[in-house]
Amino acid sequence: MSTLLRRVAAVRTSDDALVHAVVDGPDDAPVTLVLAHGWTLAQAAWDDVAKLLTPQVEAGELRLIRYDQRGHGRSTWGRYADDVAELSIDQLGSDLGDLLDQLAPRGPVVLGGHSMGGMTIMCLAAARPELFGDRVRGAALVSTSAGDLAPAGETLAERLQLKLAPGMVTAAIGGARAIERLRQLLPPSHPRHRRMVRELLYGADATDEIVVAGAEIMHASTVRAFAAFYPALGEHDKSDELQALRDVPVEILVGDSDKLTPLRHSRRMAEVLPDARLHVAERTGHMLLQERPQLTADAIARLLAAATAERAAA
Repeated sequence: MSTLLRRVAAVRTSDDALVHAVVDGPDDAPVTLVLAHGWTLAQAAWDDVAKLLTPQVEAGELRLIRYDQRGHGRSTWGRYADDVAELSIDQLGSDLGDLLDQLAPRGPVVLGGHSMGGMTIMCLAAARPELFGDRVRGAALVSTSAGDLAPAGETLAERLQLKLAPGMVTAAIGGARAIERLRQLLPPSHPRHRRMVRELLYGADATDEIVVAGAEIMHASTVRAFAAFYPALGEHDKSDELQALRDVPVEILVGDSDKLTPLRHSRRMAEVLPDARLHVAERTGHMLLQERPQLTADAIARLLAAATAERAAA
């Protein structure tokens, strides 16, 4: 019977934030996979995919690292504990770089990012392109975008959203405790809660079990995380800074029913990264990694195989 080696790590960033990570597998595995989650989620969002990769971990063929993004899960806020005004997705890219430096300082690495996690990978590629092609050997970009997420301001509703968003963020953070109490009145088990989550984040084939599991992960996140990262997502734009990702195999996955990062975003990334493989999952929403874990695991497995083959050739 195989034994899964697991340890918990706390990565200290340059501004003294603590990033909570779980490391599965031996330190001498031939390749390390690092998975970054999305906005208002946590590392648990990758559980279904991680389960499919567990045989490789148990066999010593893979080292798997999942972590909570700054301000999510068990990770702290660092210098943004009192003021989130300058918070950006670039900061998350820097955090990922710190994690690689401390937990995977040697050997080939493959990165996987869902939604904001995919944007995190893009920010790391823009800031530290020297890592890609040598250390980072591949990237899976799941339900994500290189930019253009802010409202265009073409309609009255969009113009109002742009005008009111900063004040709404401040109000939400200031009234976080009161809002948290209101949230408890509508838990994930409530039919209305499940209906809202399903309509926004899932496709036609998602089961109630899948929707509730995702809703519980999101419900565990804080109002502060929701509000603080909202403007940062709108400001994210790496559409002209993806050059480093051209040096490694890239798998792009998106659901045809994704309402948060619609198909056009993935197609645009595929145009900038002509060698990337684009997968469009039918009847699938934004939570593709939950809805289609096998599709996601298969894409990652191809990247892992390419990374280890390259290492063997070297």
